[in-house]
Amino acid sequence: MRNKAEVRQSLVGLLQHARYEVLPTPSTEDKVLAHVPVGRPITITASPSKGLDATFELAERLGKAGYVTVPHLAARMVSGRAELAEICDRLKAAGITSIFVPGGDAETTGDYPDALAVLEDLRELGAPFTHVGITGYPESHPSIDDDLTIQSMWDKRRHATHIVSNLTFDPQVFATWLGRLRKRGITLPLLVGLPGPIDRTKLLGMATKIGVGESTKFLAKNKRLFAGLAAPGGFTGERFLEQCAPALAPPSALVEGLHVFTFNQIAETEVWRTSMIERLRR
Repeated sequence: MRNKAEVRQSLVGLLQHARYEVLPTPSTEDKVLAHVPVGRPITITASPSKGLDATFELAERLGKAGYVTVPHLAARMVSGRAELAEICDRLKAAGITSIFVPGGDAETTGDYPDALAVLEDLRELGAPFTHVGITGYPESHPSIDDDLTIQSMWDKRRHATHIVSNLTFDPQVFATWLGRLRKRGITLPLLVGLPGPIDRTKLLGMATKIGVGESTKFLAKNKRLFAGLAAPGGFTGERFLEQCAPALAPPSALVEGLHVFTFNQIAETEVWRTSMIERLRR
């Protein structure tokens, strides 16, 4: 076991290698420009009600401003290989080299029922992106069995460069999942999914802004998020990270950094991250 100073330094390193996930709303660009240093990578979610264009346009604009942007390429929102090829050409022309490929919350209307199908076609198209992220599920997925989510990561590992873990508030659940992942032989580097400092009222308000159908799915998928925020003593990212430290610190864990779900509380997230680094360094 590492001593406390080494653990704290390890956590500082993770916070320094954190990227922010944002939603493509009209105010997002201004918030990022005003509050986030250019060196901080920004990932942009895909919304079925807004379409992929909203995601790509924000990624392109922030890219022009100097940010490393990572658009979400939601599989079920792509009609087929012809559109996928057009998307690749568009993103490459904008200098975008990193993408995140989830299945997405949209109903399947095209040729891609899941992320694996898109990843396979991306390989057929010449693997145009340097960095390709896939989702990991420490908690049970609301509509997919646990064994299937682990198998899915195994199937997708050949097409991806890293995993982004979905939200959990339970350090033991996370540690157990990470251990299972590595024992299965999945050696992709991991970015730990973590919520930033979220006000519950603002989070509920955000849910109502992303479309009625999407809001229902958002709330269904994030029941534990709301429960965690309402729990006695609340949830803090700092306490979660400290409790996860024994699982995160060993080199064999292959944890590279954090993926912070801002829910568009962007200014608050940056203050929280930098303040935590300062506290850990004392």
